[in-house]
Amino acid sequence: MKGSSTLVLLCVVTVATITKTTTGIDIHGGLFIFGDSLLDVGTNNHFDDSTARADHPHYGIDYPDSVSTGRFSNGLNSADLLASYMNGYDFSPPPFLTLVQNPDTFLLQIIRGANFASGGSGILRDTGREKFIRVVPLCEQIQQFATVRGNMSQVLGNGTAELFIGMSHYIISVGSNDFFEKQNSLFRNETQPQQLIANLTASYAIHLQNLYDLGARKFGIIGVPPLGCCPMERYINYQMGGNGSCVEAMNELAQVFHASIESLLQNFSSINQGVVYSLGNTYNIIMDFIDNRRASESGPNVLGFQVVETACCGNGTFNAETRCESGSKLCRNRNHYIFWDEFHPTEAAARHAALTLAYADGQEFVTPMNFSSLAKA
Repeated sequence: MKGSSTLVLLCVVTVATITKTTTGIDIHGGLFIFGDSLLDVGTNNHFDDSTARADHPHYGIDYPDSVSTGRFSNGLNSADLLASYMNGYDFSPPPFLTLVQNPDTFLLQIIRGANFASGGSGILRDTGREKFIRVVPLCEQIQQFATVRGNMSQVLGNGTAELFIGMSHYIISVGSNDFFEKQNSLFRNETQPQQLIANLTASYAIHLQNLYDLGARKFGIIGVPPLGCCPMERYINYQMGGNGSCVEAMNELAQVFHASIESLLQNFSSINQGVVYSLGNTYNIIMDFIDNRRASESGPNVLGFQVVETACCGNGTFNAETRCESGSKLCRNRNHYIFWDEFHPTEAAARHAALTLAYADGQEFVTPMNFSSLAKA
């Protein structure tokens, strides 16, 4: 990673630093994205043995040229949309594992950022490994970022690299898979909810501290959604003799965990100098979509969502009995659906959620500041 690409990168960083200092023009650092399938843009495509992949139809049907990129969406996902609203990018930065395949351009591209998110992964190291065989847990994603940090320090010197890393933004969405994986043991009382939440919060704190120690300062944290309202959970409710409503026990876990992470971030920012953060209340955002649909049954829905229970792509009850694939039923108007498959949002829902995270005022959906304010902090 030497030669002309190194010189260009050095010039870019140096010019950006000088411009920021002398003109006051807002120069952003890179965008580094961590977490699970909400933000994965193709990490798991690199693993032949991973079953948590979305590089096949009907995924990507509304992506440019209808390409199945590995995004768990019909089109763009939350990583793409937040990258657009926060940093002015057209798409998320590429997967880290894609960037390292091109060593000659690695340093030139890494200045824009990288996406480490891996579908099926979680806060805990072992989450997803039994079900999906190969995923990249959050701890390993941070180790990959440490490699990036080391490469920058070698080329630019530690001071310049530290400045760039400190200017950059760090988006994290993780936790849902940890709860889904523990669901059966929770319902059988083999796992205590309070202990699980305490363990997840403590592990999350370690991950954030590790990122901080590597130089990260600006954190955008996406909270877990109403887990019990996704089509798969409604199908579970139906199988157990219910009417297909949300699984409230899972929703309660999501709410308690959000409160725990909020306390964690308050403490984290108080003991680590220079930390700024945004915490998105994805639970409230998605429930607002669902409640708007209920309230609009006698009139138009201002958000445009008409189907809140059933997945757009899949088969069976709530289109959740099988995964979305080439032979699955596919809805025609994806913009009317909140859920694309049994777990993930459509591009339309992800766009509304990202707009809320980026620009919402008040504390209902994001605290203590929205994501666009974080980008300028």
